[in-house]
Amino acid sequence: MFDNHMHSNFSADCEAPMEDMIEAGIKNDVKELSFTEHIDYDYPDSSIVFDVDLQRYDQKIKEMQDVYKNKINIRKGIELGLQPHLTERYNQLLNEESFDFIIASMHTTDKKDLHSGNLFEGQSLNEAYEKYYTELYECLRDFDQFSILGHLDLVSRYKYEPGVYHFLDVIEEMFKIIIPRGQGIEINTSGYKYNMNRLLPSRNILQLYYDMGGEIITVGSDAHKPERVGDRIDEGYHLLKDIGFKYVSTFQNREPQFHKL
Repeated sequence: MFDNHMHSNFSADCEAPMEDMIEAGIKNDVKELSFTEHIDYDYPDSSIVFDVDLQRYDQKIKEMQDVYKNKINIRKGIELGLQPHLTERYNQLLNEESFDFIIASMHTTDKKDLHSGNLFEGQSLNEAYEKYYTELYECLRDFDQFSILGHLDLVSRYKYEPGVYHFLDVIEEMFKIIIPRGQGIEINTSGYKYNMNRLLPSRNILQLYYDMGGEIITVGSDAHKPERVGDRIDEGYHLLKDIGFKYVSTFQNREPQFHKL
């Protein structure tokens, strides 16, 4: 089992020491995990600052890799919060720092954070979703230094109503960009934590990715607490096999590694 999305107290929204997350991974038979700490520049909620002490982070990862080298593989990742005006800032960061694995995620749309619900105020849900997917498409078009696209339909975690349009046409255009570039998507199991009763993204999006020839796909718990490390990863694997995928991916030195399901 591989858990390719988790956090420690290097992320502003997590209090768990890295050791606790690793020990939980070992306990839950995770063979390899990727820490993907949050960098989310210009996050609109000023009460939280999503930045990482990259020097300390690098030192800690190397320390943990040495301590646990005979028990579990540990990868150094990062989760970047996309916004259209941050492209050059992230390019500069990634030209200066090295990571095994880079998740590109969108937590902010129209300079409004999804978590607070501000995006959904004063407009219909379809209008909010359109802004989210259109802005995400623009970011992917202009920024290419990432490994996979994280929790693609995250907007639905914060507000959903039956009958809302899913913008599969825009998602198809995203896949036309990232698949030829050798980038992938993830299955994120945190939907269960938030009572969505499903994985992220939804099956129809995963099916579209498969039908378009997408092959690079990771599975991650998005754990912020030890008890969620490895959570529902097997369910993600079962879904991938049911759709037709033959492999799940991990990353080392930003190169995909393929593991037979």
